[in-house]
Amino acid sequence: MSTFSSSPRRAALVFILITVMLDILALGMIIPVLPKLILSFYGGNTVAAVQVTGVFGTAWALMQFIFSPVQGALSDRFGRRPVVLLSNFGLGLDYILMALAPNIAWLFVGRLISGVTAASISTASAYIADVTSPEKRASAFGMIGVAFGMGFVLGPAAGGLLGKVSIHLPFWVAAGLSLTNAMYGLFVLPESLPADKRQPYSWRRANPIGSLHLLRSREGLLGLAGVMFLYHLAHQVLPAVFVLYAGYRYGWDEMAVGLTLASVGVCSAIVQGALVGPLVKKLGQRRALWVGLTCGAIGFAVYGLAPTGSWFMAGIPVMALWGLTGPSAQGLLTSQMGPSEQGQLQGAISSMVGITGMIGPGLFSIVFSTFIEDMPGAPFFLAAVLLLFGVALAVAVAPRQEAKA
Repeated sequence: MSTFSSSPRRAALVFILITVMLDILALGMIIPVLPKLILSFYGGNTVAAVQVTGVFGTAWALMQFIFSPVQGALSDRFGRRPVVLLSNFGLGLDYILMALAPNIAWLFVGRLISGVTAASISTASAYIADVTSPEKRASAFGMIGVAFGMGFVLGPAAGGLLGKVSIHLPFWVAAGLSLTNAMYGLFVLPESLPADKRQPYSWRRANPIGSLHLLRSREGLLGLAGVMFLYHLAHQVLPAVFVLYAGYRYGWDEMAVGLTLASVGVCSAIVQGALVGPLVKKLGQRRALWVGLTCGAIGFAVYGLAPTGSWFMAGIPVMALWGLTGPSAQGLLTSQMGPSEQGQLQGAISSMVGITGMIGPGLFSIVFSTFIEDMPGAPFFLAAVLLLFGVALAVAVAPRQEAKA
């Protein structure tokens, strides 16, 4: 646990939450304009632009897979503060590079760098683990979920508005946000990992395959990591098919899709900000994990079955309770590791997320295109099944995990 006083600690926690929100906000701002920028480099050839956009997405996820454990191991060696600040500076400069990119090759380089620098979210999670006690970590990770949700809601909306002015403007604004955040952190962010709790850097711990071996170092840890994998894989269905699904089945336009995403973000923020702490305290991390996964499965089933847009919207509050899953699982995972291993742990988790980002979009897109005429909700049914497997796995491994916490 960090030794700095409560007031600086609050400022540091606020900064970390702002860092996560601004990272996601900046990433979200370029979602509406990046495909159009790619399209401009291909003279309006939509087929080529779609193919290249897919390559960009896979490459970004690959960078997350490779460099999240690197950043986690570096933060275990040199502390969280320098890694977070350097990532913020790097992300800001990278958005400038993408704004100025004269061709598709430079834009691709920028996207690769973005995948590297955005990996700081794993270090931010390790920071939270450093400065909170095990029994309060689920609530703290819930606040990260709130910050993530706020960035997800505001980012695409802001990017769409700015993109109407100029296709490059969202990149410049994202750069300004990241660089301002980095400058602010120079003054308010203390180090959370004391020097006596750090450990030497080694490539064995920092490479993605080696970092995943950490998940086999404790009894039951690999099983709980498997729950996280299923959780994040199921989540990939939303960015993969939601827009196309809503347009195909309900005839929703961009405004309807945007309002629905905003509703999802608001409900998620309410759950993660106001309900995670009390519910985890009442239920315990194990039962909260089960409840979250079960509500997620029910929510996805409602999405897939909904014959009208109104029925789809009715599933959003149920789906929002899925937000119990991440904080509860993170709380159980971090309680198994020492202070000098939190960065490596978060890096391993982020590598898993990167893997789901590489396979999930293709998987759910194939399922959607295959069953679109007879069962358009098939991708959501698959996501529900994945979460039900997650429930079974959590029931098997989570009791032992919490017993040792």
